[in-house]
Amino acid sequence: MSQRKPVRKAVFPVAGLGTRFLPATKSIPKEMLPIVDKPLIQYAVEEALEAGIDTLIFVTSRKKHAISDHFDTAFELETRLAEAGKVDLLARITQIVPKNVSRVHVTQREALGLGHAILCAESIVDDEPFAILLADDMIRSPGRGALAQMLDVHDQTGASVIGVEEIPEKMTRSYGIVGVNHAEDGFQEIHTIVEKPAPQDAPSRLGVVGRYVLSPHVFSCLRDVQAGAGGEIQLTDGIAAMLKSHRVLAYPFAGVRYDCGSRQGFIKATIDYALDHHELRDDILEHMSGILLQYSVEKESGKP
Repeated sequence: MSQRKPVRKAVFPVAGLGTRFLPATKSIPKEMLPIVDKPLIQYAVEEALEAGIDTLIFVTSRKKHAISDHFDTAFELETRLAEAGKVDLLARITQIVPKNVSRVHVTQREALGLGHAILCAESIVDDEPFAILLADDMIRSPGRGALAQMLDVHDQTGASVIGVEEIPEKMTRSYGIVGVNHAEDGFQEIHTIVEKPAPQDAPSRLGVVGRYVLSPHVFSCLRDVQAGAGGEIQLTDGIAAMLKSHRVLAYPFAGVRYDCGSRQGFIKATIDYALDHHELRDDILEHMSGILLQYSVEKESGKP
């Protein structure tokens, strides 16, 4: 069994344009869109913190100051809340990131793909295994978070680990898809990874989602891969090259993933998290019951 270096750094690629949420994302980063009362990026950061990450690396663009501001100190707001005696609200904005956790912001000057965004973080990551979390993929786990589960696997094996879930066959064109062998230690070892294959060409139905624990060797692989359309460098291609010399495991985490990069997934996450909120649950259930009753009446009356 190979010895694992501790994973202490996590990369958050947040430079995307969020075009599927225009016009809302014309001035607001999609990662700052709220699910109930917290932005998407905060849920991802909380998952990383729970897993023991102590360095947060945000790969951002020049126009996304709101993300940096969210995790920074807001002196005027904090002062007013303190003077008003609103202790609970004050705690909610001052305890987002513990004081012992470092935050680093790196600018991706051009939108040249996820692989390029990861390369932008190389000098900060250095020669250490690291995590990647895509805030669009919001994962709600019944116990320990998805990243913590994956770090347990990395602890046991020393291997890189990629979060996967089984997807409908017709959806393979929307995911990176992995082919796996079942290893003697009980894990699923990746032998191939393909970006958005047609259903008939997909090696399995295991789709890659936005959680990775990777060896720093991926950086040299990303530098060597050929850029695709628009000059973009894909993380999938870097991982495919890494398979030749490094063990990479597929891990079907325990939890529910919401594709919050889509409007449907974002709305589903909002509903589920609202129903789990003790102050909102009863009102939301009452409202939904009324909607469903009205829908049922209209359907029976033949309304379109």
